[in-house]
Formats: sequence, C-alpha cells, structure tokens
Amino acid sequence: MNNTFSIRPFSRRLAKCLLLAGVAGAFAVAGISTASAQATTGSVFGKAPAGYAVSVRSAMTGAGRTVHVDSTGRYSARELPNGVYTVTLQDNGQDIARHPNVPVTIGRGVQVDFDCSKIKCGGIADAK
Repeated sequence: MNNTFSIRPFSRRLAKCLLLAGVAGAFAVAGISTASAQATTGSVFGKAPAGYAVSVRSAMTGAGRTVHVDSTGRYSARELPNGVYTVTLQDNGQDIARHPNVPVTIGRGVQVDFDCSKIKCGGIADAK
C-alpha cells in the first residue's frame, strides 16, 4: 500500500503543522505584548537639597511636573515625553537654580544634580 495517500501519515503531518503554528502564534503574541510594553517616555532624576522642589518643564510646550526632593536628597520625575526640558530647583515656589536644555530621550533617564556648594541656592543661577 502507498503511504503517500494514507490517512495516518497525513494526520501526523497535520498535527505537526498545527502544533508548529500554535507555537509560532504563542511567540508572536508574546512579541506583540513585549513591543507594547516598551518605554514611550523618559525621566529626569538626581540629587538636590532635601526639602526643595524640582520643576521639570518642556522648553517647547511648557508642560511638565514638579516633584519634591526626599529626605535623602533624591528626586525623580518620570514618564516625561521625548523633548528638551528646563530643570529648575525651587524653594517655596522661588526659582533657585536651573539646568536649561536637558534632553529627555524615550526609554532613558537623565541625571541632573543640584549642589548648593557650587551654586548659590539663595538666588537664580544657571547650574552647570
């Protein structure tokens, strides 16, 4: 009897093809969910005097946020869209120092530190 047209080898080949398609489909779904979970924003983080606030504002749109420096002297502004930002150290709403033209790139963080021993925390200054 000719096995080429036998139903048994055909069903085995069909089962193997369906299994392979299922595995490929599972990897495709995993790849899709991984792609959608990729970062679409960046962040600005750093050190500053405890108790101060740090404002991160887009140079183009003015949008951004203000975060507070924690008791260890750290701050982090997350989920910022791609763009160029001005990062400003504030004390009681008054601008103390600023870092202009800080580039925020999707999926990355940029460290911006404020050190009162190098800048005058009593008045506005461009921190370098």
